Amino acid sequence: ALNHRDFRLFWSGQLVSLVGRWMQSVGQSWLVLELTGSPLKLGIVNSLQFAPILVLSFLAGAIADRFSKRRLLVLSQATLMVPAFGLAALTWTGRVEYWHVVVLATVMGIANALDMPARQSMIVELVGKDDLINAIALNSGVFNAARIVGPAVGGVLIARYGVAIAFLLNGLTYLPVIAALLMMRLDPLPRVLRGTTIRAEIADGLRYAMGSPLVSLILSLVLVVSVFTINHNVVVPLVAREVLRLDVQGFGFLMAAVGAGAVVAAAILAQFGRARTPVAALVAGAVVVSAGLLALAAVREFRSAAAVLFVMGLAQILFLSSCNTTLQVTVPDELRGRVMSLYTLAFAGVSPFGAFLIAGIAEAFGAPAACAAGGGLGLACVLAFAARGARQAALTPAPSPRAS
Repeated sequence: ALNHRDFRLFWSGQLVSLVGRWMQSVGQSWLVLELTGSPLKLGIVNSLQFAPILVLSFLAGAIADRFSKRRLLVLSQATLMVPAFGLAALTWTGRVEYWHVVVLATVMGIANALDMPARQSMIVELVGKDDLINAIALNSGVFNAARIVGPAVGGVLIARYGVAIAFLLNGLTYLPVIAALLMMRLDPLPRVLRGTTIRAEIADGLRYAMGSPLVSLILSLVLVVSVFTINHNVVVPLVAREVLRLDVQGFGFLMAAVGAGAVVAAAILAQFGRARTPVAALVAGAVVVSAGLLALAAVREFRSAAAVLFVMGLAQILFLSSCNTTLQVTVPDELRGRVMSLYTLAFAGVSPFGAFLIAGIAEAFGAPAACAAGGGLGLACVLAFAARGARQAALTPAPSPRAS
């Protein structure tokens, strides 16, 4: 994938920006706990950061199929700078309040709702289908390398200089991304479906996804894992603070453990991933992620927690990257933006429900109970979906899209 100039620009811009984004994630979670001390209010902030995706994902997918994805990404990245610099200014002056974090998290959610479908569906246009698996693996690698570096460095800097430094550095890191996007030569404009409305195009995408057993199974598995098990921004700070009695630096290293496992997974995919992943392997990845959260409920020591989070990070990326790749090589080109918006909805748009559920259980019964509930429910639902749909998904061909 790195043989493609535009992908190199895209990838290198992400390398810088994502480190800042993970630093902000650590800073924002810790800031909310310092301001409120409430797991539920932390869950509310994380919910609002993803709630707009739930509302806007269908529209964003149709927009991504109609307009230049590169220009959409320039707009979304510029918008994401605003909350970063806003939180930096508010915390540096000592004026930050909980409601400020709530409002700015919502702005981030709106920008991400536009950003994610365009980003997911643009990768194949940069490298082609032959190099898609490698490109997604490299993209996952840089995302999760940043998950190691960002929280670890962010935790150290916050402990020494205060939380504002994380927000300021994150705002600055969006500049290389915007520069890289503007330098791209390729600006593929999607095929516009003449004589159709956005509402009709959204309906076509939904009809295709629901009519394809393989696509619907993948989206169902991603939905379950996202709701019940991938709530690291809520679970990890609570485990660090309430169970392990760590400071912000220890919290950062726990988040880095998730990223370390994810980087190993991305390296495996980049080196060996050449064919579509079997359905059984997708199910196995979802099972391991859910079982990992269930195991975290029993952990009372830092090294054990880091080891469990490492395994969860590895399994999570093997699962999500394989789901992403399988969808993109299966879906027709003209429907890719809309189907990837459903993937975004299943992966990120339902996060508010998961964050509320886990945070609410933690508020009432403690962090270990929240881990046990999330892992147990996730494991049960994954097995139920797999028993119902795996064989049908593997054997039944996908329907063709509606003729325009």
